[in-house]
Amino acid sequence: MTMTEVSLKILETDSTYRVNMEQWRSDKDLRKKCLAIISPVTPAKFCCCILIIFILVALYLVTLSALLAVRSRETDLLILYVSCPKGWIGFGSKCFYFSEDSKNWTFSQTSCTSVGAVLAQFETEEELNFLRRYKGIFDHWIGLSRESSHHAWKWTDNSKYNASFIITGDGERGYLNDLGVSSARSYTDRKWICSKQITSACP
Repeated sequence: MTMTEVSLKILETDSTYRVNMEQWRSDKDLRKKCLAIISPVTPAKFCCCILIIFILVALYLVTLSALLAVRSRETDLLILYVSCPKGWIGFGSKCFYFSEDSKNWTFSQTSCTSVGAVLAQFETEEELNFLRRYKGIFDHWIGLSRESSHHAWKWTDNSKYNASFIITGDGERGYLNDLGVSSARSYTDRKWICSKQITSACP
C-alpha cells in the first residue's frame, strides 16, 4: 500500500469517526429534549403540574356541585300544573291564581275566599321569586296585613309572618311589586293573587 492510499484511508476513517460522533451528540441532545418534555426535572415544572392538576380538580368539583344543586332545586320545586283547577298555576305544594281585575285589598280577599282560597301566602324565597316572575308588570295584593305600623304582620289565616323577607312601606296591607314585598293602604285598587294548598297530585 502506497503512502497516498494510507493517507486516504486515515482521512476516510477520521471522517467516519466525526460523522459518528456528530450523530451520537445529536441523539443525546434529542434524548435530553424528550426527557425535558416528559419529566418534571425542575421544581418550577413540578409546581406547575401540581397547580394545573389542582385547578382541574377544583373546576370538576364546582361543576359537579352546580349540577347537583340544579337537580335538587328541580326536584324540590316541581311545578304541578295538572293538580290545579283551570286558570290556576301550581308551584311546589300550592296553587296560585293571578287576577285580571284590579280591586282593593278587602274585595281581593273576599274574592279568594269565595273559591276556597286566601290572598297569596308564601313561606320561602323560592315561592316569592316564582310569584314575582309570574305576576308580570303589575303590582298584586297578597295576604299580609297588620293593624298599624306598630303591630306585627300576619297572614290572612292569622298565622304569624316569619320575617323571612323585608316588607317596605308604612301601609297596613301587603302587595307584591318588582322589587319584592311592599305595603299600602287597603283601599288602593290592585290586581291580586290567591293561593291554596294542593290537595292531590297526579304522579
